[in-house]
Amino acid sequence: MRICLFPGTFDPLTLGHVDIINRALPLFDKIVVGIGLNASKAPMFSPEQRLEWIREIYKDEERVEGAVYEGLTIDYCKKIKAHFILRGIRYVSDFEYEKTIADANRTLDKSIETIFLTGEPKYTSVASTIVRDIIRNGGNAAPFLPDVVSKSLVK
Repeated sequence: MRICLFPGTFDPLTLGHVDIINRALPLFDKIVVGIGLNASKAPMFSPEQRLEWIREIYKDEERVEGAVYEGLTIDYCKKIKAHFILRGIRYVSDFEYEKTIADANRTLDKSIETIFLTGEPKYTSVASTIVRDIIRNGGNAAPFLPDVVSKSLVK
C-alpha cells in the first residue's frame, strides 16, 4: 500500500494545500494530512480546528485522512508506515528549502522518499502566512480558502 504523509501546519488550510492533495490522490493509496505541532510556531488556529477542516473537506474521500503529530516527520512516517512525504512547491526558493529537509530526511531513513508537486499557478501567491495576516487585519481571505474554512471563520 502506497501511504503518503503530507506534513505541514495548515494554519489555515488553503486552496493551495487542497490543490496539492487533490492532484496527489492518483499517486497514492492513502494520504495522511499531518498537522505537525511545532513548538517554535504560535498557530492562529487550534490543531482540532485544522483537523476538523481536513475531515470536512475530505469526508467523501476515504483515501485522505487528517492527523496531528509531534516530533520528527520521519518518525511519524515510520509510525503510520508511510514511504512517501508529499511537499508542495510554489517558488524556486521553496524548492531550495524543501530539498534541504528532504536530504536530511533521506539521511535519517533511505526508505522514505520525498515527492514534490508544484502548485497550480493560480495558487502560487496563496501562503498561510499571508492568509493569517489578512484574517488578523479583518480582510476577506475567502478567495484563498476552501469554503469550509472561510465559512468557519465567519462564525
